[in-house]
Amino acid sequence: MKVREIAAAIEAFAPLGTQESWDNAGLCIGSPDAEAHAVLVGFDCTPALVREAVERGADMIVTHHPLIFGGLRRIDPDDPVGAAVYLAIRHGIAVYAAHTNADKAVGGVNTLMAERLGLVEPAPLDETGLAQIGLLPAPMAGEAFCRYVKERFGLRTLRCSAPVAEVFRVATSCGSGSSFAEQAFRAGADAFVTGDVSYHHFFVPEGRMIVDIGHYESEAEIVSKFVSVLREKLPNFAVYTAMTANNNPIYYY
Repeated sequence: MKVREIAAAIEAFAPLGTQESWDNAGLCIGSPDAEAHAVLVGFDCTPALVREAVERGADMIVTHHPLIFGGLRRIDPDDPVGAAVYLAIRHGIAVYAAHTNADKAVGGVNTLMAERLGLVEPAPLDETGLAQIGLLPAPMAGEAFCRYVKERFGLRTLRCSAPVAEVFRVATSCGSGSSFAEQAFRAGADAFVTGDVSYHHFFVPEGRMIVDIGHYESEAEIVSKFVSVLREKLPNFAVYTAMTANNNPIYYY
């Protein structure tokens, strides 16, 4: 099977043209006309993930985060990005990513976040589709909401501003969504759930709260979604889920 056919299966779910202008989704290593016999799906294209692809005989990798995001001035095998690029090229492995186009896709990352929280009739917060807002099945106290979020996302811990008396309307944005906080609160959200929240974003209007569940934790479910999309559209093709331990670069103690 051609690399372009595998890419097309992903793009039917998350059209490449919907990515943000600053993004670098799509094929970053390899030729679309190259032959692929198996694909390995992971979250970040790390050197460990490339080595796993080699061991499992996969000649294409699909991840959420692009391997090459900003400018790449040199390929240094002692640098994590350089090492992954070096290994992929050396072993003839094509590398593809679906990033912001997968965030905003129907059934994509933001949809999965809203579903995990059980939000009722979630709707886009703005025209980008990178944030959503909806209602909880029932109102709950702020501290109970924090426990609920931890349970729903399987978290050991989270960070939040002072818990409010009641949470009912909730906004979400996957990854680093702090820039949507003000808009979420203007839209009436009692709580805003996202990742990578900086110190100053925890100063929120009275009666509102912001909840940081972590970047990886808010997006990790997209890996299984990619796998299901590929297996549905390419039923006779080998699609593997990455086994590389804890692809999250952040550890908690």
